[in-house]
Amino acid sequence: MNIGSIFWLSSYKHGPLTAIVDGQMRFTYGELLKRVKCLARGMVAKGMGKGKKVAMMLPNCHQFVEVYFATLATGAVAVPVNFRFLPHEIRFILEDCEPDALFFHSSYRERVESAIEGLPFRLWTVTVEGKVPFAEDYEEILRSSQGLQEPLEMMEEDPCQIMYTSGTTGTPKGAVIPHRAVLWNLVNTIHGREDREGERALVIGPMYHTAALNNHLTIQIALGGTCILVRSFEPELVLKLIEGEKATTISGAPTMYHMLMEHPKACHYDLSSITKCTSGASTLPQDTLRRLQNFFPRIQGVYDVYGCTEASPTISILREHESRYKPGSVGRPVPFVEVRIVDHEDRPLPLGEVGELVCRGPNVMLGYHNNPQATEEALRNGWLHTGDLARVDEEGFIYVVDRKKDLIISGGENIYPREIEEVLLEHPAIGDAAVVGSPDPIWGEIVHAFVVVRKGWSLNENEVIEHCKARLASYKKPRRVTFLDQIPRNPSGKILKTKLRELVSTRNENWVRGNS
Repeated sequence: MNIGSIFWLSSYKHGPLTAIVDGQMRFTYGELLKRVKCLARGMVAKGMGKGKKVAMMLPNCHQFVEVYFATLATGAVAVPVNFRFLPHEIRFILEDCEPDALFFHSSYRERVESAIEGLPFRLWTVTVEGKVPFAEDYEEILRSSQGLQEPLEMMEEDPCQIMYTSGTTGTPKGAVIPHRAVLWNLVNTIHGREDREGERALVIGPMYHTAALNNHLTIQIALGGTCILVRSFEPELVLKLIEGEKATTISGAPTMYHMLMEHPKACHYDLSSITKCTSGASTLPQDTLRRLQNFFPRIQGVYDVYGCTEASPTISILREHESRYKPGSVGRPVPFVEVRIVDHEDRPLPLGEVGELVCRGPNVMLGYHNNPQATEEALRNGWLHTGDLARVDEEGFIYVVDRKKDLIISGGENIYPREIEEVLLEHPAIGDAAVVGSPDPIWGEIVHAFVVVRKGWSLNENEVIEHCKARLASYKKPRRVTFLDQIPRNPSGKILKTKLRELVSTRNENWVRGNS
């Protein structure tokens, strides 16, 4: 069994049902399969097959779905590329994995042309929704092909995807994900999220991200659901789609939910079709959970999903009824994933103690493409090292405390930014917040908070500090507060703390100059 054959089987079973909604375009499973077969045959004619790589720089559109499944049908490996990347970032991905083909949207023409200039290897380029001189036309390939009857037989250990990490702390790394890992992730996530056939799911996150591709798109395809593709997140567009398409399932980061709930026209739309919300990228704050339960009047379940690219991605899921007595937890490990909390020497820690979360199971990557050193560091002793600090309680529930690299050590005390961020978000005037460490000659580091104030409210630094002081041990309170228009995040919703540390560094330099 492989992901290409999963698509084929689902299309045969659910032929007349709607598989994809892309703006005004709709495709049944039967129609989608016909297009995928034609594209796959055209790709084979250009030499695509087992051992080849196909890069995809596309928005959430029906062509992304077609290219992805056609690639897998030929036995090639799919390499989704962040369509927001600048030319030098695109170039890095291409030089790192050396794909044999690149499918891209015509609106990215200038960046792609700059990125591929002078590449030392042969690259077949294809453009969608517009003609480009240096690329073949997508629809012409489909029109001139007879269609591939069956997908190439692949082994479960064969690579399926190279998913590049979001690169929040440096150069992206390409996680090589085999078919086996995606298949087991389907089993784990469908069970943990209680997914059912026939759901109408909004696919909002960009599909170059593992959660949108493996948890939102592929699961719906496997279960014969309808994927309502959102090309770019605009709160009112999403509200319109929920009402117009009668969407039953919505997934996203907490930040996305905040933006939806705070949109001034939200109350004008019928949101009663939504019965399930799933959240990822960062832990869902309790206040956000309570607001979601009121925002969607017929909501039956809110699921907080924790994972990482290298785990394809799901590691644990917290179901709604569990959140009532396990606030702050990301749930228990999904069925076929084993989790441990270890110290800096990889020794298991007792229940309740904080250490690095490591996991193993059939959902874990093969390694990083072309990066044996990073692979060895991440897959030590047979366990995937997530880089997250966490603890596990006596019932097996996981509490992610923070990223290992984000730990603040002030006066010898360990401080976890996520705890402070939760407290900041409890303030009615604060719409978003993030915390990093700021170098200090006396304490080593101090807590530096970045805060976004809600429209119509006012707030000063002292009020923020006093709010935290009343709810946290004194050493955890912020000693500096910077107000921003927005917290920098990557497209999957994760806070770009490297950007915040750059702001901290600039502020410190200016402070020194002003006091020298």
